[in-house]
Amino acid sequence: MIVGFIGSGNMAAAMARGWSRLEGNGTPQLLFTDSGSGRATALADEVGGGAVETNSDLVEQSDFVILATKPGVIGEIAQAVPAPKALLSLLGGTPLERVTSLFPDSPVLRLMPNLAVEVNRGVICIARPAGTDQALADDASSLLGSLGTVIELDDQLMNAATAVMGCTPAYFAEVADALIHTGIEEGLEPADSLAMVSETLAGSAELLRERTPFEIRVAVASPGGSTEAGLEALDEAGGGQAFRQAAQASLKRMREG
Repeated sequence: MIVGFIGSGNMAAAMARGWSRLEGNGTPQLLFTDSGSGRATALADEVGGGAVETNSDLVEQSDFVILATKPGVIGEIAQAVPAPKALLSLLGGTPLERVTSLFPDSPVLRLMPNLAVEVNRGVICIARPAGTDQALADDASSLLGSLGTVIELDDQLMNAATAVMGCTPAYFAEVADALIHTGIEEGLEPADSLAMVSETLAGSAELLRERTPFEIRVAVASPGGSTEAGLEALDEAGGGQAFRQAAQASLKRMREG
């Protein structure tokens, strides 16, 4: 399997790094282009892939082409390349209808991964047009499943998905940063504070597979205890509401284009 990236930015790099961590015959061969930044060569060197001189060459060599550029250049790219065998669009805020209209001779899927694909623990949302060949959809899901959990959605729900899973690694990092620095200020070694917070986040994620958020809060926060005091402080500071506002702000920006 050969996967070609048109564009070698942050999300392309995250996906490539995730695939490069795999072992065995399931590891795809990776190809990259860029617009002259040199990122393609640097990323190819990092993950053991290949930098290709032109987008047309990349399309001709690839089983799956991942479109990972800025949305504004999609029309120019579509005019300059042959029809990909299969096209996976990473273009933010760009509906399937727009991409399929520019690549009418190629099957197209729309993707929204989050950054954790880099460590094979990501969430990858997929939207596909009606009538998409099932074998192709299955091949794409299998390929992407090695990077994390694949969730199929209607195209109209991709903005909502982006708000709740695409943007949120940055929000969780903000929370982690605050907790890590609190530990350091109270005398913990930076490496110890980082380990405590990161492993607690990982463990909490596993708990959420088994328990609801409410059940976890009740289990941790004993009446009159330190966790309850912390939750009260969060509520007074608008903690939960702040995250809802963050998600709504992300949605507003996406809808504005």
